[in-house]
This record gives sequence, C-alpha cells and structure tokens, in this order.
Amino acid sequence: MKKTLIILGATIIFLTGCGTTLNTPTGAVEEFLGKYQNMDKEVLDQLDKVIASDGSMSNEQKKDYRDLMINQYKNLSYKVNDENIVENEAEVEVEIEVLDYASNINESRIYYRNHVEEFEKKNEDNSNQDSNNDGIANDIGEGIVDTIDNISSFIDYKIKNLKGVTNTTTYTMTFYLTKIDNEWVVEDITDVDIQKIHGLYEG
Repeated sequence: MKKTLIILGATIIFLTGCGTTLNTPTGAVEEFLGKYQNMDKEVLDQLDKVIASDGSMSNEQKKDYRDLMINQYKNLSYKVNDENIVENEAEVEVEIEVLDYASNINESRIYYRNHVEEFEKKNEDNSNQDSNNDGIANDIGEGIVDTIDNISSFIDYKIKNLKGVTNTTTYTMTFYLTKIDNEWVVEDITDVDIQKIHGLYEG
C-alpha cells in the first residue's frame, strides 16, 4: 500500500489546473478543497485509477482502502488564514484538519515489527496467501526496509486500525496561484501537500 500512497501523491494534481467562477485566490482554493469534501467525480475517478494500479493489495483491501480515503474526504475541514496578492500572483495560507492516518500507520508498523511471529503464523495459516508474500521472516531477515508495507497480513492489520481512526491533526498549506485570462488558477501542489490532504504526511 505504500506504493499506492506514493502514486496518490504524484497523480492527484489534475485538480490544480481548474479555473473558478469565484474570481479570487481564496475562492479558487476553496473550490479546489471543495472537490475533495464533495467527493467530486473527477476526484473519485482518479482515486479509483490509482488504487486499481496498485499491485500490493488484494481486491478486498483495495475496496477498504478506497472507503478510508472517502471517509478522509468527508471529514476534511479547513480555515483560510491569509491571502496575499501581488499583481497576477497570489498566495493563500490554509490550515486543514484531517483524520490522523499517519500516526496510526506508524503505530501499526511498530506493533508489527515487535510481533512478527504473530503475523507470520497468520500468513502460514492462510492457504490463500498471495505470491507477493512468501514469508515475513525471510523478508525482514533480508533487511528490505519497504517490505513491511507490502505484506498482506500487515496491510490487513493497518487497514483494520485505520478504520477506527477518529483523532485528527492539522497541517498548514500554502497554495500558490496565478491569474490567467482574468481567472485565478491554483498551481500544482507538492506531493507533501497531497499527503497532508490525505492525512498521511509523516514529516
């Protein structure tokens, strides 16, 4: 699933090129964030495309992950702190509040690493284990840092825990805009900011 999160951060910048009928920088940013809150078709189509391309999750895990992202969008809230306009360029500072998925994922990783035998046994008992997960002990023994995020039993455990997340966290984001043909357009946002919107930023 880690691969999915990276791809998600790299691809959902299609939203940033949209124009707005609210011809102010703040209005353009509100429209941008509103696409997530209102689960705009464009947002969901892109989310589905990214999840479908992931090779580490089963179909059931992909469905659960999609539900987690939709729940994140529903719970996203924000407050505009500042707007600064200089001719045809502008900056809008926003404080967003999202479900704190990042902290929960980190806690899941810590628990998993401290209880490897428990999860290895579950994998051995699972006759339908996919070919990408040929043994937790072997993978960890080889010292492959990212392997843990691609192990089916860990993904199940992580998703289960994420479903119970109710605590939130806040991030500050600065949106940069350019006025084109008398319309304020949000410039492409960074992968870090995309991670913040999804509650996945661990910085």
